[in-house]
Order: sequence, then C-alpha cells, then structure tokens
Amino acid sequence: MADTRSTSIVIPAYNEATVIGDLVSSLRESASWREIIVVDDGSSDGTAAHAQRAGAVVVRHPYNKGNGASIKSGIRAAAGDFVLIMDGDGQHQASEALKIVARLGDYDLVIGTRTADAQATMGRRVGNKLLNWLATYLTGQRVRDLTSGLRCARRECLREFLHLLPNGFSTPTTTTLAFIKAGYNVSFEPVDVQQRSGQSKIKFARDGFRFFLILLKVVTIFSPLRVFVPLSLTAFALGAGYAVWTAVTQSHITNSSVLLIVLSVVILLVGLVSEQISALRLEGRQ
Repeated sequence: MADTRSTSIVIPAYNEATVIGDLVSSLRESASWREIIVVDDGSSDGTAAHAQRAGAVVVRHPYNKGNGASIKSGIRAAAGDFVLIMDGDGQHQASEALKIVARLGDYDLVIGTRTADAQATMGRRVGNKLLNWLATYLTGQRVRDLTSGLRCARRECLREFLHLLPNGFSTPTTTTLAFIKAGYNVSFEPVDVQQRSGQSKIKFARDGFRFFLILLKVVTIFSPLRVFVPLSLTAFALGAGYAVWTAVTQSHITNSSVLLIVLSVVILLVGLVSEQISALRLEGRQ
C-alpha cells in the first residue's frame, strides 16, 4: 500500500476557479499528502490564485498547452514516490483518491473506473465502450475505463513514458496502454464521480478519431503484430477469395487478386520488422 505522505497529487486545471479551491481543501483535510500540485494551464479566471490560497503548489503555464502538457509539467515537478493524477473539474472526491492510493503497492498503476451512469451522454457512453473494447483487443488485457482521469502510479514508471504523452486530451489513454504493454501491473478500481463543473472540453465527435489513432500508435510501438497480422490476413483472404471466384467463374486469376495477396505478404513483413524494432526498444528500456 502506498503512503499518502509519499504521494504527490497532480491536478491539471484550465479555468476551474469555481471548484479548484474546494477540491484542494478537501484533499488536504482527507490525508497528509506529500504535496498537492495544481498546474494552471494558462487560465484567465484566477484558477492559480484560488489553488494557492487553498494550500496547493501552483505550476503555471504562460498560455494554454493542453491537458497532457499540464500533466507532464506536474509529473516533472512531483517529489513523491507515487503520483496521483485527478481532474480539476470537481468530478473526483478526496475519498475516491484515498481508495485509489490504497491499491497502489501491489500494482504499478491503479485507474479509477467510472460506472456507465457516470458518463455524461449516451453518445459518450457508447464511444467509451467501443474504445474500451478496442483497447482490450489490442492489449490482450481487459480494459475497463480507458479514458478515466483519476489514476495513481509510481513516479519512476510515469517518467519512463513522458516522451509518449501527447499535449492534448489523451494522456489517460496513452498511460493505460503503455503500462499494460510494457508489462507493468495495472488494476481498475470502481469509483464514484460527481457531475463536473461547467462543460467538458472533450468532444467525442471531434476527438474520437484522435483517440483511435493514439490506440494504434501506442500498440504499434509495443506490440505491432496485433495491428499488422489482422490487416495481412484480411488482404490475403480478400485476394485468395477473389482469385478462387474468378478462377471458377471466368477461368483465370485477375491482377487484383495477385496484388492483394502480395500486399498481405508485404504487410506481414512490415509487421515482423516492426516487432523486432519494438523488441530491441524494450530491451534497451531501463
């Protein structure tokens, strides 16, 4: 079990002045934390001042860089052995933070899993289910909540993947996949969340495809054959099936069939080379 006195809390915040002070105060009252770091991502509503008055250490960005950039700044500034990351919009309670930290020790990453009712809209619920299903397939491990903003991990493990984290809203996705594919122990802990303050800055229609690309990017880095083998088999099945059909119906095999079969071989070879590169990268990882 991780000790709260060795745990740094990192809260990325952008124009969250209405709730950030109460959040920091409730966290300070709940336990003796190593530090509470609020990263003010270029806010214009006094977020930094409210956080500082409540007792947080404030790291300020001169302009808005994105949620991921804020988390990276917080991790770099953290002094604790463990880092708890939580949203600054009032969704997460101090009691849930303690629940997450209590699971850390046996696990390298503990993720707060939201219930379906906690998802804001039906579209977002369906979208998150699809992302969770795809992440489960690509990683080979059950992923219960890919995009949850409440998570706690060993600081040294998080720093190992800082170069992979984008500056936008996909840090939870990247850290979850990176920890799983790197072989770290990952646990999903059910938590209760409250209605967020204000409007969400993530739009699923706009950001959903970006999340999909990040899934492919991270899995390709750690386990590329999970992507290339299905593509190769699909191209081969289409080419072979079309070749059989034209041979039976037209007594010849078309160039399209041959090209699809050749394409399947090329994709497989690229996948094998990528797998070797991935293995060399992991061998060099400290």
